[in-house]
Amino acid sequence: MADDHKGSCLCGGVRYEVRGPLRPVVACHCSQCRKTTGHHVAATGAPAEALTLTASETLAWYRSSAEAERGFCARCGSNLFWRKDGSGRISIWAGTLDGPTGLTIERHIFAASKGDYYEIAPGALVFPESD
Repeated sequence: MADDHKGSCLCGGVRYEVRGPLRPVVACHCSQCRKTTGHHVAATGAPAEALTLTASETLAWYRSSAEAERGFCARCGSNLFWRKDGSGRISIWAGTLDGPTGLTIERHIFAASKGDYYEIAPGALVFPESD
């Protein structure tokens, strides 16, 4: 897997670059992630300082809980980022990366909250709640 990646929202109003390796993908099935995406989140991650916004005129942040916020494009609605206050890391929706990425799903979290209309494929670790 290459150590430098680029990505964007659907309309291109938000574009970014990530320097360095990305974390394997974590699929989150919690109710917040399901409601914000319409399914579940598949996110990679990196240190916050590794992310550079190359276009951000349509980037908006929504405080989704007392300790975290979600970044999205205010024009096309694409979900892009999640960051926990004070963590120094940022989660990046894997589907917003320009491919190929070389990433794989490493684990599923909050699997007890998953939708009833799909199954989790075998092959990755599964945690009923957080890991």
